[in-house]
Amino acid sequence: MGVAERREGGGGGGGTKAVNLFTAVNQALHIALDTDPRSYVFGEDVGFGGVFRCTTGLADRFGKNRVFNTPLCEQGIAGFAIGLAAMGNRAIAEIQFADYIFPAFDQLVNEAAKFRYRSGNEFNCGGLTIRSPYGAVGHGGHYHSQSPEAFFCHVPGLKVVIPRSPREAKGLLLASIRDPNPVIFFEPKWLYRLSVEEVPEGDYMLPLSQAEVIRKGSDITLIGWGAQLAVLEQACEDAAKDGISCELIDLRTLIPWDKETVEASVSKTGKLLISHEAPITGGFGAEIAASIAERCFLRLEAPVARVCGLDTPFPLVYEPFYMPTKNKILDAIKATVNY
Repeated sequence: MGVAERREGGGGGGGTKAVNLFTAVNQALHIALDTDPRSYVFGEDVGFGGVFRCTTGLADRFGKNRVFNTPLCEQGIAGFAIGLAAMGNRAIAEIQFADYIFPAFDQLVNEAAKFRYRSGNEFNCGGLTIRSPYGAVGHGGHYHSQSPEAFFCHVPGLKVVIPRSPREAKGLLLASIRDPNPVIFFEPKWLYRLSVEEVPEGDYMLPLSQAEVIRKGSDITLIGWGAQLAVLEQACEDAAKDGISCELIDLRTLIPWDKETVEASVSKTGKLLISHEAPITGGFGAEIAASIAERCFLRLEAPVARVCGLDTPFPLVYEPFYMPTKNKILDAIKATVNY
């Protein structure tokens, strides 16, 4: 199987099957463990399948020496994973919720991200992948709903990847595990069971740092990642009823992000809207807005719009008011196009 086939989801000669997102993640982990004897999966409760069932069946097939539970200590999980990767292994660590990644923050930003640099490339922990479910789920409240991707986008030495669907999740996760750099892989937990599509049954990878234009348009460019893509697609459909043609881009990889694809689209449409669940202030949308303002200043016909979460702790009862909903996006599309 050629590189291009692997990257474009050729599936290793097999067919496709309709699966949900957590099953696609599970398939990727099975393949990673099966194809590389140096790979290990570990984290809180992963031995019995994890709270979202992403690791179901792994311990039974590959043994408890390669798939195992850890103590409830995120700093320890990350520190152990860094050491394991530094010894030439593929360390695939799970942080049970992205909200609980902060105890591991020092290990990830001060150790994993700088490991290669501080040694002058004599050693590295490039085999490290941190998986974690992020974002709203409808009832998670402030400790099970956060989107912390922007924190890690500020750190040179890490890659940040967020899939929007089962097919994307499997291909991007395998690419992240095999990438020679530490990767933070956030999975949209709202979509674990809700999102279902045809996924190649075999081994394939999707390229990192390559955005995908998933809807062509001419009036305005919309950018998002993860679960927010489904909301943006709904807004595009409603905007089309009003005669507005939206070009929709899934960024896929936030760091390093695909500036060229976004720049080409905005140069064509002259307008840009960015949407993410994380709070608007300091969110990664601000970095995109600044970069595109620099690159497309003479082509922009309206200010860059951002439709994001509010600058509050993530609420429980008031979650519908916090979220960047379809109607909020649609209002921003109309205001930007008519600027």
